[in-house]
Amino acid sequence: MSIKIERYNDQFQKEISEILRTEVKNQEIHFVTITGCEITSDLSFCKVYYTVLEDNKREKVQEALDKTAPFIRGQLSQRIEIRHTPELKFVYDESIAYGNHIEKLIEKVHEKES
Repeated sequence: MSIKIERYNDQFQKEISEILRTEVKNQEIHFVTITGCEITSDLSFCKVYYTVLEDNKREKVQEALDKTAPFIRGQLSQRIEIRHTPELKFVYDESIAYGNHIEKLIEKVHEKES
């Protein structure tokens, strides 16, 4: 991955978080944490990874993010100097849930050893 793409990934993550926090009116989205961005090498698409505090609201949040994506993309085009702002695809970040699952399994093993 090029340094330019990595820089855009970081910048997109920061700006999308800020836009969700300050610009978006939908209350469902205010408790979303952007965990990372992956922009394709041709700068046409950007996967935006996110997590939610309440797992049971995941589907509603996904729908809200999908509806808000064009607005967020428009805001990004004003904030980030890039020839063509990539299309945004929001993807739930499973890695945190997976990490929590592994941590619980390790705790169970330690309890059994004690």
